[in-house]
Amino acid sequence: MTDPNAIQPSALDQLPDRDPEETAEWQASLDAVAREAGPHRAAYLMRRTLERAEAGGIALPKLLETDYVNTIPTSAEPDMPGDPEMEARITAWNRWNAAAMVTRGAKHGVGGHIATFASAAWLYETGFNHFFKGKEGDGSGDQLYIQGHASPGIYARAFLDGRLNEAHLDNFRQEAGGNGLPSYPHPRRLPWLWEFPTVSMGLGPLSAIYQARFNRYLTSRGIKDVSASHVWAFLGDGEMDEPESTAAIALAAREELDNLTFVINCNLQRLDGPVRANFKIVQELEAQFRGAGWNVVKTLWGTAWDELFALDTTGALVRRLREVPDAQVQTYQTRDAAYIRADFFGKDPALAEMAKLLSDDKILECFHLSRGGHEARKVYAAYKAAVSHKGAPTVILAQTVKGHTLGEGFASKNANHQMKKLTVDEFKAMRDRLDLPIKDSDFVDGVVPYGHPGADSPEVRYLQERRAALGGPAPARRTHALAPLPAPAEKAFAAFDKGSGSQNVATTMAFVRLVKDLVRDKETGKRWVPIVPDEARTFGMESLFPSLGIYSPKGQTYEPVDRDQLMYYKEAKNGQILNEGITEAGSMADFIAASTAYATHGEAMIPFYIFYSMFGWQRTADQMWQLGDQLGRGFLVGATAGRTTLTGEGLQHADGHSPVIAATNPAALTYDPAFAYEIAVIVREGLRRMYGEAKPGEDQNVFYYLTVYNEPLPQPAKPAGLGIDEGIVKGLYRFNTAESAGLSPAANAPRIQLLGSGTAIHWTLEAQKLLAEEWGVAADVWSATSWSELRRDAMEADAALLRGEERVPYVRQALQGAEGPVLAVSDYMRQVPDQIAQWVEQDWSSLGADGFGLSDTREAARRHFGVDARSIVVAALAQLARRGEVKATAVKEAREKYGL
Repeated sequence: MTDPNAIQPSALDQLPDRDPEETAEWQASLDAVAREAGPHRAAYLMRRTLERAEAGGIALPKLLETDYVNTIPTSAEPDMPGDPEMEARITAWNRWNAAAMVTRGAKHGVGGHIATFASAAWLYETGFNHFFKGKEGDGSGDQLYIQGHASPGIYARAFLDGRLNEAHLDNFRQEAGGNGLPSYPHPRRLPWLWEFPTVSMGLGPLSAIYQARFNRYLTSRGIKDVSASHVWAFLGDGEMDEPESTAAIALAAREELDNLTFVINCNLQRLDGPVRANFKIVQELEAQFRGAGWNVVKTLWGTAWDELFALDTTGALVRRLREVPDAQVQTYQTRDAAYIRADFFGKDPALAEMAKLLSDDKILECFHLSRGGHEARKVYAAYKAAVSHKGAPTVILAQTVKGHTLGEGFASKNANHQMKKLTVDEFKAMRDRLDLPIKDSDFVDGVVPYGHPGADSPEVRYLQERRAALGGPAPARRTHALAPLPAPAEKAFAAFDKGSGSQNVATTMAFVRLVKDLVRDKETGKRWVPIVPDEARTFGMESLFPSLGIYSPKGQTYEPVDRDQLMYYKEAKNGQILNEGITEAGSMADFIAASTAYATHGEAMIPFYIFYSMFGWQRTADQMWQLGDQLGRGFLVGATAGRTTLTGEGLQHADGHSPVIAATNPAALTYDPAFAYEIAVIVREGLRRMYGEAKPGEDQNVFYYLTVYNEPLPQPAKPAGLGIDEGIVKGLYRFNTAESAGLSPAANAPRIQLLGSGTAIHWTLEAQKLLAEEWGVAADVWSATSWSELRRDAMEADAALLRGEERVPYVRQALQGAEGPVLAVSDYMRQVPDQIAQWVEQDWSSLGADGFGLSDTREAARRHFGVDARSIVVAALAQLARRGEVKATAVKEAREKYGL
């Protein structure tokens, strides 16, 4: 058995020792220190030696954890500009009004969060006064990802600044009547203030990384120089448990995104209790970020601790701080000096001696109040270090007390996240604590007053002067008056009108061919942003590699293995393609940054993100919702779509439901095109609507979701006649009739209307032929390009009717006069076509691929789900038999004939 105390082999054992005697001397020196001065002294010397080696550029593994102390000692803090006393008064007003707003709102039962901003107030105020660049200066300003639960404090500052009034604050979380404030940062609800929606938690940090990366992309491609923009993401330590929060930190380090700073408010609490009750979240995060390659700045202790650290001549205090778990630190916040003396200092004789030199007031000041995140000077030093650091992103771990200044009833209490109000007495105590000039008589009928020093007060003038010097108000979102992008040449779209003849072309390939032509457009081609999660070759996009290049901040530092091939793998600093690796979440974050560049940077970009349809909405629907919240524009493309088209892959890859999920998103325009020319019409319309001349009352802040298929089939020519393009855009048009298909039905033949979408239309066309040739039934075939747009139009017609306006849904107009019943077919669950059933006047029935997928051939899968051509025939005959238009025996005969 291996001795657990024996020195284990390491990577160093694999290297030749050129001087074993010297090595032995170093090891003996370490042993001697440990023997004479103790293991703690030996560990201290080793850490300092490793730090010196790292600073000197000596290649060694990084030290992942440092002591539980501030990274920047007090002696090294830079001088802080401005007026600290004035900033303290401003912060006091913001604290008051944030708490007052939530408390007043609580009377209406709308909730709110008080404790988060109370802990983070100085983290924001220091940035607003000294760092956050506004949008009225040069460039695009900074991008601020505000922690969602801290929004009351941001509203309070905007109130002090004159951008909001009391009526706004009184309508916090009450938007229905107008003039209200959304609960969290929300560009769709308050588009002049908020840029980025940061709730759901975890999406903010992920998006911030890709926003910083996209800023570099824009600069490298020569679209706009945004190198002066800095991305700030304000996060909670509990939020870092979300997998998205740290999913891309390696990318940020790998690409040296020193235009990015995470500020993590480490108040050691999440919603229900401690973040790491038995451990230390700061140390865990430090190791995680350091290991990923980030610059880490810890801002843990306030100035009051300087005296304690000066007394720590043995290192006992630092050791004790490293070993005390977070939940116990939280307990110290709520206990008296005697308890702290016994439990914290009493564990070590050296600390017990130190405690004798400290008064009770000093102990309480340190353990109850003095945290690095509560002192402007400490925060300023951390921010200054972050923006000065080059070559890596920075994370600031700022320790605070949740509920700071709100009183003993809030500070560090497990339940403070759910506590929505203070009593009048608690407000009066808070007023005294903050030294605010609010009189007892201002509390009328028990209602806490808002506080404001006056529009021309020194505080407001100072606040506004600081913001003017930094480039205007923040946070702020600017909608630029951009000229519509010119429409690409019509020939790019018209090329699909003639069809593919006898050549088999999958609609996935048709879309890629269209984009390949569009990116060549002299006016708008450079604005396309192709995004793909490591499946470009699956989707036939490798032809874009050499012409567009794959974006890499390093360029191409190697010789590609396929260098001799026409479609070789080409990376470039100005590459246009974002090939993200296997990360749908990262690709969606890319898409969001690109799709909102029209507002963030005043540059309209046209992203298209192509992915396995199964791994889009199912996996990242929360980000699609974020995209809609942020008013993004662009094309999401669900490739290898449908439940039966991806042969052999099985149920994990078989998408039968993405249009259902997409239909829940009000900003998503979902299309399931069957033919190449339909794709061309939809993309042309999408470019016009999102980037061109908008029609009166038309919302440009939408995005398109197109499903495309990997099944190569002949692409038909676009039917002649008026209204085809309109029908494609609106969601339904008649592709052919039994007569135009050359099937020559009898004059009195039973007739049925077959509606198909996507690849299902090919089975529908086959069924049309079988019905005519084998059963004497005339079928007309319709292409349903968008079930959800048909439903949306019908719902709008219903709403108009309630207003007294007469309006007929488009689906009813299109099918008006169509003979016989309707049978709808798709490669998705029946719920997809059934969206429009209630607005169809004819008898309705549907077929779809409900249930789990399976591994087999396309034909076998379609027979399994009952959506193949012969199953459609049987369903059509059954529908006609119920109406008495064919004999009931025909249904049984067809089932037996087709082996169903």
